[in-house]
Amino acid sequence: MSLKSCYILFLVTVISQHISGQKIKPAEKNRPNVILIFTDDQGYNDVGVFGANDIDTPNLDQMAADGAKLTHFYAAQAVCSASRAGILTGAYPNRIGIHNAFMPNSKVGLHPDETTLAELLKEEEYATAIFGKWHLGDAEQFMPNNQGFDEYYGIPYSNDMWPLHPQQGPIFDFGPLPLYENQKVIDTLTDQTNLTTEITERSVDFINRNNENPFFLYVPHPQPHVPLFVSDKFKGKSNRGKYGDVIMELDWSVGEIIKAVERNGLTEKTIVIFTSDNGPWLAYGNHSGSALPFREGKGTGWEGGQREPFIIKYPKEIKAGSIIEAPVMAIDILPSIAEVTNAHLPEKEIDGKSAWSLFTGKTDESPQEAYFFYYRVNELFGVRYGKWKLYFPHRYRTMNGQKPGKDGFPGNYKMIDLKQIELYNLELDESETTNVAQAHPEVVNTIQQLADDMRAKLGDSLLDMEGSETRSPGRID
Repeated sequence: MSLKSCYILFLVTVISQHISGQKIKPAEKNRPNVILIFTDDQGYNDVGVFGANDIDTPNLDQMAADGAKLTHFYAAQAVCSASRAGILTGAYPNRIGIHNAFMPNSKVGLHPDETTLAELLKEEEYATAIFGKWHLGDAEQFMPNNQGFDEYYGIPYSNDMWPLHPQQGPIFDFGPLPLYENQKVIDTLTDQTNLTTEITERSVDFINRNNENPFFLYVPHPQPHVPLFVSDKFKGKSNRGKYGDVIMELDWSVGEIIKAVERNGLTEKTIVIFTSDNGPWLAYGNHSGSALPFREGKGTGWEGGQREPFIIKYPKEIKAGSIIEAPVMAIDILPSIAEVTNAHLPEKEIDGKSAWSLFTGKTDESPQEAYFFYYRVNELFGVRYGKWKLYFPHRYRTMNGQKPGKDGFPGNYKMIDLKQIELYNLELDESETTNVAQAHPEVVNTIQQLADDMRAKLGDSLLDMEGSETRSPGRID
């Protein structure tokens, strides 16, 4: 064969392989679907397999039996907007300028230059959808359709940010609560009774429509955030009043989504994750959840504020009935999904690290040396380091000794100043009752050094420190 003929044969082979590669795309054939179900203000103790004995959660219990249950999983922060920013970007919320819970008509939001999990997977030709609560800025440029989601149905912020708030007038002046479909307001909500059902129906339909291509489905339920709403089919069904009824309906929703996956023959190629954005809103008494056996709840850095139920199911790689006790935080979810889908990590610096080897039993070690518990505007409350949890002096809220709220009306918090460093051994004292800082000065010193290193990067307003690596949120004039 002549040299010219060899060259032509080589060129034809290369072109053929290129065309073949275009026909069989990895995203279409090899990469798993991802479903992330994210409830609002649900406590650790509000799921059967996490200790609830007065609420039936058969679908979540079965999901744990079929997959892995994490007993030391932390939300990225103990409040709505910041927590959502962490799980969707893989960054500590304060790194990207997201603090607290955004109010309607906020002038700030998640910067469009940040890479969300939806954008990361959309690059791999996934269909993407969000059905539920957004809460990362309600200006058009911050909304889901401009942050990687093909489809959106839901509310732009918390379900209590409406004229029916119990403190409307004296404290708040909320306008109507809009219901969006993509970028259009399709209704103004005065009753949320059927919203969980509608979100579930949308989710099932999305799965049915995308059963032949990879998809990312994000289901951030507005419930069980107050005001509590439950459809007629679950009213009065639980032994924990209206709150328990709401949890039972959310469990039903999980079951319907998993059934849709099964009906479409997608069980072996679909990752399903269930968790919550932060701990229970204890001021609301019988309309709040339970974080027992942990201390405090939403709005604090204590265990009850950020330790959440977490279940992940993926039969192809995760052993059924696994119990994972190593610490993991919501910031680790994006890089974990990136690893299993072979997607590219964001170009901008993030804080999360893949926990996929932990989920699949290849290691029993946490992906991170330490986790940092920030709250308010960049206040470093505490650090989790192995079995240890250290708290720095700060002010926090508690309902201990206070009259709890009832039937949708909040009680009043008491503010407490933590005046010195406190250290807890969570292996022996998960309820954080005994400060052992004086007995373990070497542990305190190690954690203080880790904290100083993080403060240099992300800052700490408790010490008037600005970090060198923080980024601004999106802003409008």
